[in-house]
Amino acid sequence: MDNITHSVVGLGVGELIQRSLPPEAVPARHTTRHRLLLSACALASNFPDLDLVFTRLAPAPLGYLLHHRGHTHTLLSLLPQALLLLALLYALWPNARALLRESRHARRGLGLALAAGFLLHLGMDFLNNYGVHPFYPFSGTWYFGDMVYIIEPVFWVAFGVPLAMAAPSRRGRIVLLAVLPVVLLYVTLHGYLGWASFAALVVLGAAVATLRFRHMQSRRALLLALGIVLAFVGVQASASLKARQAVTAALALQHPQARVLDVALTAFPSQPLCWSFTSIETDGRTYQLRRGHLSLAPSLLPARACPPALAADAPGEVPDQVPGVLLAHAWQGDVAALRARAASDCQLAAWLRFARMPAVDESHGSDLRFAATPRGNFTTLMLAAKPHCPFGVPQWGQPRADLLGQKP
Repeated sequence: MDNITHSVVGLGVGELIQRSLPPEAVPARHTTRHRLLLSACALASNFPDLDLVFTRLAPAPLGYLLHHRGHTHTLLSLLPQALLLLALLYALWPNARALLRESRHARRGLGLALAAGFLLHLGMDFLNNYGVHPFYPFSGTWYFGDMVYIIEPVFWVAFGVPLAMAAPSRRGRIVLLAVLPVVLLYVTLHGYLGWASFAALVVLGAAVATLRFRHMQSRRALLLALGIVLAFVGVQASASLKARQAVTAALALQHPQARVLDVALTAFPSQPLCWSFTSIETDGRTYQLRRGHLSLAPSLLPARACPPALAADAPGEVPDQVPGVLLAHAWQGDVAALRARAASDCQLAAWLRFARMPAVDESHGSDLRFAATPRGNFTTLMLAAKPHCPFGVPQWGQPRADLLGQKP
């Protein structure tokens, strides 16, 4: 997920932990604990992304592809990261240091905030199609959630509204509550969010604010926010499964002799009906990649009516076969040529430890999960006649080991 979403959820869970503990006897100490738990959970929710400093260990794009969501995004590394963050907070925050010496509740809350923040980061990163490999070094297998877009406004609204209403000043509450609809309107006008989703998010925010103002304590409002987020993830997981089935059915009807290896799905923000996808299939001799998008309810929301900024180009719909599935032109490669090049090219072999949808020709390789932008596809690797082998390639599993004829 993006760091704004990580931060909002981290602050919300930190606030929930703070309000679930008995208050400190001294108001000043209670204020310090409040700031400490929110800061710790928000920092822990972002801390693993410090692996961006390691991206210079290999030339672009390998440095980013192999080291972002790298070692700091594994379960084994969470404990040393938590100890490092704890040491920094203890060393640099004198009031927090004094509080932790004296308060059992503060120590317990800090431990919960750190654990929740780090686990939230891995769990939220799993939700999208970029993937994580949390069990390394015991297993380098990638896990792809394919269910929530990397920037998800439902998370902002669900946790942002009760957090805004917990602000100490009236002016602060008004400003924070006003920011949310303005941001939502901005992304809607730029084609990333549909108007129906915009309206639903505004209604959701208003409902949470009304319940919080009239009936709910802050802790209950935060529990409601957590429930909304978990319910949304459950809906997305179910919709993702149905979208994968629809794409697989459309591919099988077009190429019944081919075997579908994988379908990578990208959710649309706050819209369970709309999905982009990249698929890969093979007949053993060649492999084929397709991009496209679909609607799970084409009679209610045609696929072409999904938010345009995230819709893959697709010239036509599969007629009378799988309504709502729009397929773009196919990219085709040779399986034997890919395997031979991967065996002889150390840079390509390293790149294939990331690439889930590899389109590789004589000059370059691109992971077609990610669409080209005006700056190009950030995964594109230019292939050299005499490649220089990158230093310290991490041994992540190969997402396309099935195509390469190797063990995952």
